[in-house]
Amino acid sequence: MHTNRRFLVLVALIVAVFATQYAVAQKPNTPVTILKQGSFAVGGKVLGDESRSLHCDHGYVDYEVPVNPRKINLVMWHSAAATAWLNRWDGGEGYQSIFLRRGFPVYIWDGPQVGRANWGCTDSAYKPATGRDQGNFTAWRFGAKYPDFFEGTQFPKDDKEAWNQASRARYLEFDTLDNVQLQSDAAAKLFDKIGPSVALTNSAGGLRAIVTALKTNNMAGIVMYENVGYVYPQGEGPGGPVNGFGPIEVPLEEFKKLTKFPMQMVWGDNIDKAGNYSNSYKLSVLFAEKVNKYGGKAQVLRLTDAGLKGNTHIPFADMNNVAVADLLSKFLAENGLDKR
Repeated sequence: MHTNRRFLVLVALIVAVFATQYAVAQKPNTPVTILKQGSFAVGGKVLGDESRSLHCDHGYVDYEVPVNPRKINLVMWHSAAATAWLNRWDGGEGYQSIFLRRGFPVYIWDGPQVGRANWGCTDSAYKPATGRDQGNFTAWRFGAKYPDFFEGTQFPKDDKEAWNQASRARYLEFDTLDNVQLQSDAAAKLFDKIGPSVALTNSAGGLRAIVTALKTNNMAGIVMYENVGYVYPQGEGPGGPVNGFGPIEVPLEEFKKLTKFPMQMVWGDNIDKAGNYSNSYKLSVLFAEKVNKYGGKAQVLRLTDAGLKGNTHIPFADMNNVAVADLLSKFLAENGLDKR
């Protein structure tokens, strides 16, 4: 009996040592220990035949899996550029590294026809237009009018290189309902391939993730940062004209698929001072009400209510992104999505 007790104590000490070493390895400014990494294309079509063909309309993802990974993957999905997940605007540590340190396998996703998955099966054209940088300034809610930043903004407004990098953090977007279906088709194949995952989205990526959830059983949750566009049960949407951001209405039984996993819609500061975000915020509240009405678990979080001020349309790249990440970790823990 005495020998067994000493053995158990020894085992506990070994576990404690390894746990301590693992915790230290995951602190900021220390190496991130990666078990495996890679990339692949998924979904899409092949046009032509064996002699003359074109592989197109696929999505592209790169991934990193840390040592001792958690069971649930995080799929980071942006509608403008994947770079926003990789670092803060000032070059500091981004969500990819933050959540690798916290033990999550991280997948950075580019949907069909955008970013690193840019060979489409249909024609497209790009026409350069001056003024798009200034359009980003207001669309991303750095300020109401260029170059006047909001007071207390979490964008590093005195860092010229940060603005330079932000101005280059775009690629072509195709905001049509056909594109929503195209991207969600490929994303559903991604989720089926990698297994249960939480989608972290920004802007128009959220609508695509919601529609993806109707096409796969591996959506474990969705956290939408400043989402535009929602899905509603038939006859229960907000009405009004339909555009590339919806609203999309589906039969009630199909909508109920969205009640099977938790969702959170996160909003930054100054919502009422720029663009159409006041209306988008109201639509997020309506969407949560419909999900919860049918037994789901959806919530709307304003970062200001959590004590965070000055956040932009892309809060996970803001200067306080660790505090924003802490709120995400809390959500994941509360919903049992952080288990190993």
